[in-house]
Amino acid sequence: MATGIKCELNTTLETEQPKKYKVILLNDNYSTVEFVIEILMKIFKKNIDEATEITMSVHENGRGICGVYSYEIAQTKIAEVRSNARRAEFPLKAIAEAE
Repeated sequence: MATGIKCELNTTLETEQPKKYKVILLNDNYSTVEFVIEILMKIFKKNIDEATEITMSVHENGRGICGVYSYEIAQTKIAEVRSNARRAEFPLKAIAEAE
């Protein structure tokens, strides 16, 4: 049964790229250089040169960027850092900052 009413739908959707988050390691006075390098290689898949460079940034600047990820992946990597640090009895901390 036709009603004679026409309806137009706007089917164009505007989509945005999801936000990206920098995962940043923070300096502390207890975590060893070797442990930080190990974390960067294990969790963030950095080679020895990249891991050493980021570790020196953490030491000299108080923080170092490990990578840029989606929110969920950033939070997972932060949890992995926390878990590994606790297991090794180090206070190493990672945070996420929106780009």
